[in-house]
Amino acid sequence: MTNTNGYSVAPVGFVRSCLKHRAEAPKQGSEGAPEAWVEVIPTVADGLQGIHAGQDVVLITWFHQARRDVLKLHPRNDQSLPLTGVFATRSPDRPNPLGLHRVRVLEIISNKLRVVPLEAIDGTPVIDIKPVLSNVADS
Repeated sequence: MTNTNGYSVAPVGFVRSCLKHRAEAPKQGSEGAPEAWVEVIPTVADGLQGIHAGQDVVLITWFHQARRDVLKLHPRNDQSLPLTGVFATRSPDRPNPLGLHRVRVLEIISNKLRVVPLEAIDGTPVIDIKPVLSNVADS
């Protein structure tokens, strides 16, 4: 039996970016996303120990401005493409709007990471930070 009562997550930090609106953000980081800062909440900042400049990490974010009722869409908002199930796309609009962002850490100052490229908009909650493991396919 599956528990459908729900689960809770809490942000470990927030994105600080020059991107202020969804319309400004590229669809993917590789499409011209800028540098940004990830400001980790001080109570969990000790969890950054072992992360270093030059390292690639995966940020898991919560797309707080996403629509959660979308199940089908035209990929990349291209009406010439057929309707596609949201789970076959990387759209931010989805029932659980989690974002995955592989970024390079450029600098660490206290509880802040300067990273690139990051297409998430300013204020986006960061749910988790995970290292990229070079010998694992899903990194």
